Amino acid sequence: MAYQIQPVREFLVSPALPPAISRLDELAHNLLWSWTHSVRPLFRRLDHALYRQCHRNPVLMLGRIPQETLEKAAADPRYLALYQNACRIYDEYMAGAPQQGGRGQMKVAYFSMEYGLLESLTIYSGGLGILSGDHMKGASDAALNLCGIGLLYQKGYFQQYLNPDGWQVEKYSLNDFYTWPVQPAQDKDGNELVLELKLPAGPCFVKVWRMKIGRVDLFLLDTNIAENTNHEYRDITDGLYGGDAVTRIQQEFVLGVGGLRALKAMGIEPTVFHMNEGHSAFLALERIRLLMKEHGLSWDEALEAARANNVFTTHTPVPAGIDMFDPGLVYEYFHAYCERNSVPFEKFLALGQGGTAEQGDRFSMAVLALKASAYRNAVSKLHAEVSQSMFHNLWSDLPEHEVPIVPITNGVHLPTWLNADLAYLYDQYLAPDWRERYPDTAIWSQVAEIPNGELHEIRRRRKRRLITFIRERLLTRTQERRGSAAEVKRVSEIFDPEVFTIGFSRRFATYKRATLIFRDKERLKKILTNPQMPVQLVIAGKAHPKDNPGKQFIREIIQLSREPEFSRHVVFVEDYDIEVGRELVQGVDLWLNNPRRGEEACGTSGMKAAINGTLNLSILDGWFDEAYEVSGGWAIGDRDPYTADFDDLHASSIYSLLENEILPMFYKGREEGVPHAWMLRVKQSLMSLSPMFNSQRMLEDYATRMYEPAHVAALSVSGQDYQLAREKAAWLSRVQQVWHKVRISDAGEGPGRCILTGTPIELRAAVDLAGLTPGDVRVEAVVGRVQPDGGLQDTTIVSLPAQGERNGQFVFGREFVPHQTGRLGYALRVSSNHCEDPLTRPCNTPMTWTHS
Repeated sequence: MAYQIQPVREFLVSPALPPAISRLDELAHNLLWSWTHSVRPLFRRLDHALYRQCHRNPVLMLGRIPQETLEKAAADPRYLALYQNACRIYDEYMAGAPQQGGRGQMKVAYFSMEYGLLESLTIYSGGLGILSGDHMKGASDAALNLCGIGLLYQKGYFQQYLNPDGWQVEKYSLNDFYTWPVQPAQDKDGNELVLELKLPAGPCFVKVWRMKIGRVDLFLLDTNIAENTNHEYRDITDGLYGGDAVTRIQQEFVLGVGGLRALKAMGIEPTVFHMNEGHSAFLALERIRLLMKEHGLSWDEALEAARANNVFTTHTPVPAGIDMFDPGLVYEYFHAYCERNSVPFEKFLALGQGGTAEQGDRFSMAVLALKASAYRNAVSKLHAEVSQSMFHNLWSDLPEHEVPIVPITNGVHLPTWLNADLAYLYDQYLAPDWRERYPDTAIWSQVAEIPNGELHEIRRRRKRRLITFIRERLLTRTQERRGSAAEVKRVSEIFDPEVFTIGFSRRFATYKRATLIFRDKERLKKILTNPQMPVQLVIAGKAHPKDNPGKQFIREIIQLSREPEFSRHVVFVEDYDIEVGRELVQGVDLWLNNPRRGEEACGTSGMKAAINGTLNLSILDGWFDEAYEVSGGWAIGDRDPYTADFDDLHASSIYSLLENEILPMFYKGREEGVPHAWMLRVKQSLMSLSPMFNSQRMLEDYATRMYEPAHVAALSVSGQDYQLAREKAAWLSRVQQVWHKVRISDAGEGPGRCILTGTPIELRAAVDLAGLTPGDVRVEAVVGRVQPDGGLQDTTIVSLPAQGERNGQFVFGREFVPHQTGRLGYALRVSSNHCEDPLTRPCNTPMTWTHS
């Protein structure tokens, strides 16, 4: 390594802002500017070239801008008017008080491994991070009392470069946090907050930083500080999703345990704890430890108390995507922790085991989060079904569709992702307050009144901007690689703004099938080069550094794009990030999405495309499975489960749809250059999808279905020094001791062999409760249609109340009128019944007993 001069002292110099624009630094340190169209130009207007050089990071920009530029702006009445308006908007927004009533008392702590907020803040890798960033922004807009907790990575995720052969090469640059919109967090006494965590090799020190995102705070944990003389610990927050299992367990210890301790040190007392994916699930153990220490609860009592207000969101549709650790590694990092705090290690280890068949005896972070949370959700309706199947072992006595994982479909933060040109068009045709009311479906019906020609011109303008962006980016990379003059000329002229353009950008995980459209090269070539209806295809994406099959996909596309027939029609844009994704979803005509069905949990890039008037061509997976019928877009294939022979079928479907429906609709039947049939579909997409798939709808779903019930449960369980948790743990112990003796002794005579529609039937069960009371159990009949294999389908759950005692048996029953016709049947089941909330009831499902 080359010799470097090291400083003996450090100091921070802030820009000397003229009094007339003295609040620029305050505005730059709050990310509100990034999604507020009327504030965003404030920094760009100072020095547009410098703004772009700083990757749209105004804090870095203010540290580099010449003083004379600031003085000139302070004397310019045009800039001052822009500045004063920005300050007014900022102040009015920040004055919005948190919601009152129950939500005003509620405090949500949101834990996530990554956050995608700006392209210059490289603490994200893909969809999970972008979703987390949108969650924070949406919470700010909703004035939801929420704070985020994450890690501050020294290198973040990698920058992508392609070598001359098209193979992905990863490069990492060091982040300078003093040029980021973050500031050191302070403890309750006003001191800079540095935590001490105990890890196997000694103490690990963690600095806490604070980032302001509108009205909410994001706290980021950093181990790369001088106090850590052990360089292994300094590297814990080195990179995102890097290293081995040891690095991952260290990162997740810091996030879960350190994150909770940071909140406590700052005097923040959440009433709801939301684990966004399983990475932060160790917070459940830390919560149990604190409850045992501070309130004298036993392990079982503390588990019940902590579970009551934990929320877990799973984003992973395949077991391979879940972090799992060998028991020995978990022992190394937690046995001393457990011994110090009188926590039974075996019980903690069991919380992370027993999930999927692929898991074996390994410790699963997702299983830990599921078992330690009362509220669990997937991120689309189809993903909920996939998750119910994947984690069925945890509730093996329930039918798969009753596994307590509910869907809350993701949404995107519309102010962040909606292009400015379209927003200004909406200012002319939608209600004046549409920016505040965009989750309201009534607002979007007004899109129908926008003239097709004006909307089409906005779409053309964004495509021209996209092509300029692609050319500039390709030219920069070509010059960096010292490309030939012919190559420089080609990339400078690539793409035509009048040609139909397809976009595809995402992580290059193999299940996303990035090369599917190239499966029949000859047929694709005819489509791309059709002189009457030409097509151009722009692709972007990164493969994980260890994902060689994904890297091979990228190389194949690069090699193909260099063939003469494809070279002017196919482009791969390097170093996929927020900026690349934003330009693509706002500028292309058609968004292509073709994962294996059931393996895309939700997918939000298509939502971002849809709110910008880009139509979708997609597999019926994730969010699009819910949206297709009203989307104005096209479906690839149907809703059958994926098998390997579908690849050829789906590729053929893409070609056929392009040839016979999509391209003719775009190119033909135009009036004065406007494809009216196409624009009607664009309007349908805007009107239907904009109010359905935005973050405000998503946040409202979380608030009403997860946060508020969890908050109420927290208040209830903590009352009278956690008396309810103590009682429930004692009740569970009593029920577990006798549950093996509980049985249905008599299922009654049942209805006759054949009855008429509308005839009531008597559902009855006599149950030996083995000393339990009728209030300890829930007796239910599961009524449904009998299938040829003898199973029940289209079932209805009928609760059977207690009717009395007979010969030592308790009788439960009621009349029921079946509304179905045909061959029907019912089964009886008994489950423990301590909690009224159906999401918490399955904590005890190992005690369920079913009788047919």
